[in-house]
Amino acid sequence: MGKPTGFIEYLRELPVDRTPQERVKDWKEFHHHMEDKRLRHQAARCMDCGVPFCHTGKLISGMASGCPVNNVIPEWNDLVYRGLWREALDRLHMTNNFPEFTGRVCPAPCEGSCVLGINNPPVTIKTIENAIVDRGWEEGWVLPEPPKTRTGKKVAVIGSGPAGLAAAAQLNKAGHSVTVLERADRPGGLLMYGIPNMKLDKREVVERRLKLMEKEGIKFICNANVGDNVEPQLLLRDFDAIVICTGATQPRDLPVEGRSSKGIHFAMEYLTGSTQALLNGGADHASIHARGKDVIVIGGGDTGTDCVGTAMRHGCKSVTQIEIMAQPPVDRAADNPWPEWPKVYKMDYGQEEAAAKFGSDPRTYLTTVKRFNADDQGAVKEVVTVQIEWQKNDKGGFVPVEVPGTEKVYPAQLVLLAMGFLGPEQMLLKDLAIETDARSNVKADHGKFNTSLKGVFAAGDCRRGQSLIVWAINEGRGAARECDRYLMGTTELP
Repeated sequence: MGKPTGFIEYLRELPVDRTPQERVKDWKEFHHHMEDKRLRHQAARCMDCGVPFCHTGKLISGMASGCPVNNVIPEWNDLVYRGLWREALDRLHMTNNFPEFTGRVCPAPCEGSCVLGINNPPVTIKTIENAIVDRGWEEGWVLPEPPKTRTGKKVAVIGSGPAGLAAAAQLNKAGHSVTVLERADRPGGLLMYGIPNMKLDKREVVERRLKLMEKEGIKFICNANVGDNVEPQLLLRDFDAIVICTGATQPRDLPVEGRSSKGIHFAMEYLTGSTQALLNGGADHASIHARGKDVIVIGGGDTGTDCVGTAMRHGCKSVTQIEIMAQPPVDRAADNPWPEWPKVYKMDYGQEEAAAKFGSDPRTYLTTVKRFNADDQGAVKEVVTVQIEWQKNDKGGFVPVEVPGTEKVYPAQLVLLAMGFLGPEQMLLKDLAIETDARSNVKADHGKFNTSLKGVFAAGDCRRGQSLIVWAINEGRGAARECDRYLMGTTELP
């Protein structure tokens, strides 16, 4: 695919980002677009490898390797190289309902398993994917495609994150009447409120797709919290099937001394409030604001990075990101071979912005929090940390062990807990008496997606645990297929 000698002739290039100093002044997306000629050169680097791994979508060593929605990447790389953008978009949409989302926020496990990446920088797959779909929207090629006939079956989808939207899109395509229930004031779930605007624009990208889905016949009902102000049993009565896509929204807490101090918040409280304020016309009026504060972010993942980037735009006084794991190596370690996801050191957008203003990467590794100190009014004023070492216990597992004499005190008026999620909230599952697994996730086999309750399916993070957006889309599509089979006895959904 692409140009047979392209991977020899052209170096890997990425779109130029707006400078950190410029982009922290607003909430606009920070990537610039690449011109067509350079994009075609990047597509030309796809090397017609005999056995491509980029679209395999496997789990290797517990990490995604290749594209979980099985995008046939070599094909649309070749089409872009030949200038056939419309055909590339059609091929992309065959496997991915929302390439404008994954093209912006997916960590690109496809690139980690690119064959070229064995000994060279991999193909810029994510950049090309995003360019294809953005061009499709600009050219007017992305249009509503309502089903030609309706089956008369009604399906309720609970949750409008990536899994719920994918399930809804596929079920609607099969001709069922789909109603999506979302407890927030806007649909989109994680896409709307869990990811900041500078990574994924809400009005220009998310709402654009939601409006198209409405034109295709999908109904969205917001402020509908099933199990609270919506009776689950009524859904069982009024719909022929239900697909649960509520995500894994129970945050991991940090129960150390001083945790009850004011000014300590879960990351999603902070990110949601910030985006809500922005969409309501007043980013400066966020319910939790970092302006002029020393900010401590606890957790080194994507959510932690988003907290850093948001705090930078709020005008924080300083920001420190605490990570309990060791700093990754610059290059793949011997125990992290291709095609595993490369666990290597990199600076994401938030760290770049903090480094540009404060002089260094804000992350401190192999560090954990011992306690929070509060002032006379009960508000957090300091975070006391200690360095740790990972040592094997008597069962052979690695556990963190404090290093004596390494305590450090950081000033802090805002602390954000971004340590991941424990599983789905349980109220709805208990109301429906749906069986859960040992990790409190909905018990439903991958590939079948049926829960212990007949006619009720589950997909996404509520079934598999906290994961990638692209896995959520994979699961939503799979649950839709099995739901369609349940309703009709057979299915033509992929």
